Parts: sequence; structure tokens; C-alpha cells
Amino acid sequence: MSGNAALAAQPVAEEPVRRPRLRLAPPVPVAAPRTPFVLLIVVVVVAGVLGILVLNTKIAENGLHLTELNHKQAQLDLREQQVSQEIAEAESPGRLEAAAKRLGLVPAGAPAFIRLPDGKIIGVPQPATGKPSITSQ
Repeated sequence: MSGNAALAAQPVAEEPVRRPRLRLAPPVPVAAPRTPFVLLIVVVVVAGVLGILVLNTKIAENGLHLTELNHKQAQLDLREQQVSQEIAEAESPGRLEAAAKRLGLVPAGAPAFIRLPDGKIIGVPQPATGKPSITSQ
């Protein structure tokens, strides 16, 4: 033990442990073909651009169509106002009287009424008096 104790008491000069140097492995060669991927990307981009072009063209075309329809609607609104005004003028009392005279009608007197539940006549019926206007038949 004395020999072992003497060895243990002596400082042992340690040799640095040599570790093997790490070397980077070269990257694994990728054998994936790049041409189909590039073509796919080009086709997707071209299709997207063409899609946007077609969409913009349709939007512009529909805008022109909408403008044309708005113009037609404005014309139809104006025509509707004109026709409504013509109808209002034709329904005026003066026009109706003139049209009735042209047809040979004369103003009626006081009207008589028939009460429907019992058939009683209220008032005295009289024929219209007046000179009928001459109409061409």
C-alpha cells in the first residue's frame, strides 16, 4: 500500500485527451429535377395573371352594360312621366266633356235610383234632354 499511496500522492501530469476532429459531411446531393417545379410555378403565375385580366375585362364590360341600362332606365322614366301627364290631361273634366260631345252625348238630368233589396225606385227617371251633336258614322 505504501507504493500505491506514493503514486496517489504524486501529482500526475494529465495528457490532454485528443478528440477526433469533427468534419462536416458534404450535403447529400439532391437529385430532384427542378424543371417540372419551375414550369409548375410559371404556369400558376401565368394562369393567375390571365385570370385577373379576364376578371378585370368582365368587370369593365359589366360596368359599361350597367351604364347603358341606367341610361335606358332614365329614358323609360321620362317616358313614363310623359304618359302619366297625357293620361291626367285626358282625364280632365274639360277633355271628357269635349270627347262626350264628339260622340253625340248630352248631359243627363237628375238621376233615379233603384233600391235592390225591395226594387223601389227613388226619384223620377227622365231621358236626357239636349240636342245631340252631329257625328260621322
